[in-house]
Amino acid sequence: MFSGIVEEYAKVVSLVKDQENLHLTMSCSFVSELKIDQSISHNGVCLTVVSKTDDTYTVTAMKETIDHSNIGLLKVGDKVNVERSMMMNGRLDGHIVQGHVDQTATCIDIADADGSWYFTFQYAFDREMAKRGYITVDKGSVTVNGVSLTVCNPTEDTFQVAIIPYTYEYTNFHEIKVGSVVNLEFDIIGKYISRMIALG
Repeated sequence: MFSGIVEEYAKVVSLVKDQENLHLTMSCSFVSELKIDQSISHNGVCLTVVSKTDDTYTVTAMKETIDHSNIGLLKVGDKVNVERSMMMNGRLDGHIVQGHVDQTATCIDIADADGSWYFTFQYAFDREMAKRGYITVDKGSVTVNGVSLTVCNPTEDTFQVAIIPYTYEYTNFHEIKVGSVVNLEFDIIGKYISRMIALG
């Protein structure tokens, strides 16, 4: 479980395809603190550390993850938002994030907000999935590339998020352009409420 408060961005050092799997080797400042079997969020995708060296670690993504996230689009040198699993003895600064990406979205607009930015994303809308909580609501929570954010101006298939300079600089939001594909995780609480309503 994660909070959506990204610690930093890691850089992709190498990508190795192995049948339907993809092994990603990453570098970041806290490699020395990692352990094998540890869970780390990568652009919002929970992946397990399978090996490490003094300055890199490797995780493996399987076909299901590659098909439903932007992990398969990564290239060597790309920046990936990373967060280690949440410690239960601290404050929940973001919201409850599982690291289970629901689908991808595409950035369709970036607007200047006098020092901050409004990013607009569009995702494939499915009415049946929406009934199960796979939607955004105004002032609700959404995770974009692992970042816990507040939804603004949602429509049936789009929403905006406001990005302050700190988030822009210390996550990979500064690399997102119109046309960039990002990972979405909808709010788990909304999913549970939708499910309970559906069951009567």
